[in-house]
Amino acid sequence: MIAAYPISPQTHILEELSHLVKSGALKPCEYVNVESECAAMSLCIGASAAGARTYTATASQGLLYMVEAFYNASGLGLPIVMTVANRAIGVSINIWNDHSDSMSQRDSGWIQLYARANQEAADLHPQAFRLAERWR
Repeated sequence: MIAAYPISPQTHILEELSHLVKSGALKPCEYVNVESECAAMSLCIGASAAGARTYTATASQGLLYMVEAFYNASGLGLPIVMTVANRAIGVSINIWNDHSDSMSQRDSGWIQLYARANQEAADLHPQAFRLAERWR
């Protein structure tokens, strides 16, 4: 299950996943557009608790907006995978990349994996699901 809410710079990730789901390449995956980042994490919590493999993506203020549910997910030990397309926190139109968003959640109970290149980021996702399911 993919819970999708667009925020730059991760929107293209969710757009591409929507094409893969629609084409059947990720069958039987369900793609759900939600109304906020908090709703995305809440949907992931419910779906994961019911046994589904879950994924979402966010960045910057979007990550901060889902913090309440974010801690619930880690406290419950749910194996949710989330891409954080690192973007600076601060001025609302700031699109510079840095790690202030993910570092703000450093001690939240989530495993964080970092990549240097696009291919490495793509390769980390299958590993992230295996790690999440193993270490819950």
